[in-house]
Amino acid sequence: MSREALLPPVPQPDRGDARKTTRAVLRGAGLLVAVGVLLLVVVLSTWIGTKDTSLGQVWSAIRGDDGSYATGVIRELRLPRTLMGLAVGAALGVAGTVMQAITRNPLADPGLLGVNAGASAAVVLGIGVLGLGSFNSLVWAAFAGAGAATVLVYVLGASGRAGPTPVRLALAGAAVSACLGGVIGGLTVFNTAAFEYMRFWTVGSLAGHDPDLMRQLLPFVGTGLVIALLMARSLNALALGEELGRALGTGVARTRLAAVVTVTLLCGAATAAAGPIGFVGLVVPLVARWITGPDLRWVLPYSLVLAPILLLTSDIVGRVVLTEGELEVGAVTALVGAPVFIALVRRRKEISL
Repeated sequence: MSREALLPPVPQPDRGDARKTTRAVLRGAGLLVAVGVLLLVVVLSTWIGTKDTSLGQVWSAIRGDDGSYATGVIRELRLPRTLMGLAVGAALGVAGTVMQAITRNPLADPGLLGVNAGASAAVVLGIGVLGLGSFNSLVWAAFAGAGAATVLVYVLGASGRAGPTPVRLALAGAAVSACLGGVIGGLTVFNTAAFEYMRFWTVGSLAGHDPDLMRQLLPFVGTGLVIALLMARSLNALALGEELGRALGTGVARTRLAAVVTVTLLCGAATAAAGPIGFVGLVVPLVARWITGPDLRWVLPYSLVLAPILLLTSDIVGRVVLTEGELEVGAVTALVGAPVFIALVRRRKEISL
């Protein structure tokens, strides 16, 4: 017998493990590229506007206030607007991903739980009934309304033996949104002040906000983002179906409740601050899933980065597209997001969960 025959066999590399490693490396590299693009968009957002400024002035304004007019514009207007876009974009993108995961519906958006309708109804009631007039008071009214509507939707969807199934949550959200829409329409018809405010607030905008507002809402956004990222593994199991998710040790009801709380925190804060901006929470998760596949451990970080890119880019376009004035960011995201959404829907494989 030869000496080679007595030697133990040399283990062969597992091609499946090699492919998984390659995919993980590519996903990680893609995420780093997306972060780089986001940093570039942040610089452009603080640089581009109706007032001409240079990159040197942007850098000087970030380092400190030298008392110049350009520095004041950057520090008091553009920088808070950019930070608002980062927070609102991240909140909407992650909330949309979580919403699509718990409903197992790739076409679901954050407004499915009645968040937008609740916030809008609270704003109308605050103006028309309570006589609120300051922006900060209306923001907190919108946040409270978003939370109350989401809780109502969850209670209705969880009633009965079946519990909070995706279909029941969607139906409850549609019913609550329809009822609140009737309330909003009735009050705005008879109240001029509510109508004028809603006319601009419902479009969605990042401009004209107090920097203190972002500091007040940031804890809610940060908490929601942390909970969402920690839920990625449980949401992956839930996406396989309730029975298989339970077999894998996932608490289905607990995961759904945590997801509803997350969506409420993220969408409530984002909607209260910037208005009901559409398409970001719908399109970005689809794009992220098309890039990474269905694994939410990758979809959530990608959505966290891609959504601010879309929102800030739309805001920049809105500043320069008109010769006079600006186009609100909510209108731009609708114009940009609709064609992308239609293209993704036509390719069913990319949007499957």
